[in-house]
Amino acid sequence: MLQTLRDIYAVVWVDLRFLRRNLGKTMALTLIAPILYLLAFGYGLGRGASIEGFSYLQFVIPGILALTAMTTAFNTSGLKLHVDRLFFKCFDETLMSPVSAFSIITGKALIGVVRGLLSSAALLLACLVFSPLPAVSLLFPVSLVVTCFAFSFLGVIVALLAKSHQDMTLFMSLVVLPMAFLSGTFFSLSQVPEALSIILSISPLTHACLCLRASALGQPFPWGSFFILIGFGVAFFVLCFAALKKSNK
Repeated sequence: MLQTLRDIYAVVWVDLRFLRRNLGKTMALTLIAPILYLLAFGYGLGRGASIEGFSYLQFVIPGILALTAMTTAFNTSGLKLHVDRLFFKCFDETLMSPVSAFSIITGKALIGVVRGLLSSAALLLACLVFSPLPAVSLLFPVSLVVTCFAFSFLGVIVALLAKSHQDMTLFMSLVVLPMAFLSGTFFSLSQVPEALSIILSISPLTHACLCLRASALGQPFPWGSFFILIGFGVAFFVLCFAALKKSNK
């Protein structure tokens, strides 16, 4: 067990050093889009509106936090590994080292989790300036961690399978971008037709939004969505092994 932890740290160490050296620029780039969403949707389009008994600004903040956790975790773990594997070729050194596949996958995903949590925490502090959340519970950070892990593992899968920069861009355009806007981040699923709501439940971000919103606004916690989100994370983690094996062929 101790050796596994050392191996995971050895894999993530280089990425942590890079993050530490570029923390200021990294955080600034990560927070620009969420803050613009907050100003445009929360203070612009949604000013004076209310949803589910809360101001639209309070309603949309957990959705933007879920969106930030998803994009930051996915991009950090996925794009970094993609560049290392296809362009710098330094990922080959990791594969040749005496480190298990479990340690490689966990280590490569962990940097996405770390940056996702840092960005979400910074955004949460900024959001509290605009509008304090009424009833943040302990399930909020737990849901946030699970969200970061799930999308970090997804980023690792795509990075291992992508054969070119275009493949990575195509997945982000066809999957990640629609997921960002169609998973209840900016609207309530109760406002859409039931058939569409069922389709949107396929998205892991939908369940992340439901969990974060409920745990931030004092609503009944959707345990079903929480376990579905965990299920997505476990499934992505298992698929990482298959993607790693395929990328070595």
